[in-house]
Amino acid sequence: MKKILVLGILVLIVLGVSIFGVTKIFNSSSATGNAIKEDTSTAPVKEFVITSFYDDTGIWFSLKEISVNKGDIVRIKITNIKGTHDFTLDEYGIKKMTPLNEEVVIEFTADKVGEFIYYCSVPGHRQKGQWGTLKVLE
Repeated sequence: MKKILVLGILVLIVLGVSIFGVTKIFNSSSATGNAIKEDTSTAPVKEFVITSFYDDTGIWFSLKEISVNKGDIVRIKITNIKGTHDFTLDEYGIKKMTPLNEEVVIEFTADKVGEFIYYCSVPGHRQKGQWGTLKVLE
């Protein structure tokens, strides 16, 4: 009788731990592949709008300089109005295509101090003027 009671308690414990573990797995962001991040940041969002295009004199981003403070959340809205372009910022691991006539939103936290070049990586575009500077101040 005691063996059956002990065995029953052990089964309940194992079952409880198993259900708890499965529930934790399916409620976590890794189960769906979606990152879930609570916005507990009090950092200000700095938003910039850029047009990407070319003309007779070169290939351009309409904004040549972006200046923010370390810790700021940077939101860049880019619209490509002519040609094929992307937006690349190597130091932040950003490379995003900018389809024609579509607004693309890029958002990141400025966690590195310094001056960083953003540019279009389509061959020849950076050399013809399609670049700008991100300045992150302490």
